[in-house]
Amino acid sequence: MTTTEPQPEESAAPPFILYLDGEEYIDEMGRLALWVSDLLLPVYGREVTSQQPWCPRWWEHLEAVARLHALWLAWQELTDPAAGATGPSVWHRDHLAPVLGELRSPTGPFAGCKEGSHRVKAVPKAEPYVAPGAGGGQKEPDPYETSLW
Repeated sequence: MTTTEPQPEESAAPPFILYLDGEEYIDEMGRLALWVSDLLLPVYGREVTSQQPWCPRWWEHLEAVARLHALWLAWQELTDPAAGATGPSVWHRDHLAPVLGELRSPTGPFAGCKEGSHRVKAVPKAEPYVAPGAGGGQKEPDPYETSLW
């Protein structure tokens, strides 16, 4: 006679923060802010310079929220013992270094921020999409034109 042990239910991955709103977003931001202030910055925070900016109001930069949340989700998964002995190394190489490199780049989302001064970068504008032939002044592409730009 064989018995089978009940298998633990696989929990669904938490939703990415940009898919949340209302109380769910606020609660997730609170958890993310705690992780950033209590683990990420004390362990991995480096001196702030013009070449390596950081914004103390990082949560006001949506790109930073998205990148830090993705970094935190990866940290939760890859620092779990189930990830194996190399999980933390993979997190450092594949997640931490690229995210901090982008966030702290002189052209990244914190580029306009300085100690005691916060500046949200202007968002590029995009015109509404109009399908070809649907009007709106869009011309049909010329198949003999050599450049699409």
